[in-house]
Amino acid sequence: MTSSAERIAALKEALTTRVLVLDGAMGTMIQRYKLDEAGYRGTRFASHPRDVRGNNDLLILSQPKIIGDIHRDYLAAGADIIETNTFSSTTIAQADYGMEPLVYELNYEGARIAREAADEYTAKNPAKPRFVAGAIGPTNRTASISPDVNDPGFRNVTFDELREAFKEQTRGLIDGGADIILVETIIDTLNAKAALFAVDEVFEEKGIVLPVMISGTITDQSGRILSGQTAEAFWNSLRHVKPLTIGLNCALGAAQLRPYIAELSRVADTYIHAYPNAGLPNEFGQYDEKPDETAGHIMAWAKDGLVNIVGGCCGTTPDHIAAIAKSVGGLKPRKLPKIPVAMKLAGLEPFKLAS
Repeated sequence: MTSSAERIAALKEALTTRVLVLDGAMGTMIQRYKLDEAGYRGTRFASHPRDVRGNNDLLILSQPKIIGDIHRDYLAAGADIIETNTFSSTTIAQADYGMEPLVYELNYEGARIAREAADEYTAKNPAKPRFVAGAIGPTNRTASISPDVNDPGFRNVTFDELREAFKEQTRGLIDGGADIILVETIIDTLNAKAALFAVDEVFEEKGIVLPVMISGTITDQSGRILSGQTAEAFWNSLRHVKPLTIGLNCALGAAQLRPYIAELSRVADTYIHAYPNAGLPNEFGQYDEKPDETAGHIMAWAKDGLVNIVGGCCGTTPDHIAAIAKSVGGLKPRKLPKIPVAMKLAGLEPFKLAS
């Protein structure tokens, strides 16, 4: 068993030598099990007073073998990094199910299950170490957008409420064995700021620092996240965090996501990641893009020197990840550019103060 410091050093070394592969969709794989209400509840939550079907994070506690098996499927496909099944493991998101008291346990166990699987595969091939990214989703509320079209000034969550929720989540992920903290599927930059502030507070509290990945979501072909920022403005707003990677995931397929990945690659002086959906959803909300199609787009990104970590989001499966891993095998990772020092600010658009 290697230490956290040794794993972080191995991760940083790997990033200089090859394009790393992230796993694919957790929800897509869970759907294959066709779990009913009883399946989600398991034995422990059989008498819980609210419906819980659809609470995928709960499966960490009620069906841990399923979650562990999915992690192993992605590791077997060639993933270097697997994400914990903790996208909605905050008190804010779990309030929908009346399961707020479970949050620390969900994150601890989610990280522990992933850690166990990653260590198992590292032991099989020490030359290819595997890593765990503790996944922090955006919650189901937005700090800078009103949920009421008739009251633009209304907010259903505060920055401090988000901050406290993310702190509890982060503690569990670290204690459970995460190597990386991944703040992902960001549709509201203010939510992300609350998460990243919380993560930094927990690092200080515990006297450690883990690598941080920041992943925005361009919601449509306007090229903006939901709260309105362009990719470059998004980077300018969060570059002070000095993340291990900045990148994008979800909402778009690889073909549609490329220009925004290229934009980040041009402006960011850190590593770039991308994990797109398996194309765009069809009229039934299903994803039809085949593994070779997704992998073909991503291989082109790697050949053009745009990315350092690649994987898949909604609709992707171990078959997609296997194809992606094969497509980028042997390709050189993006080199970190030297960006001239300048004052860079952002509202919805980026602003650079000319020297």
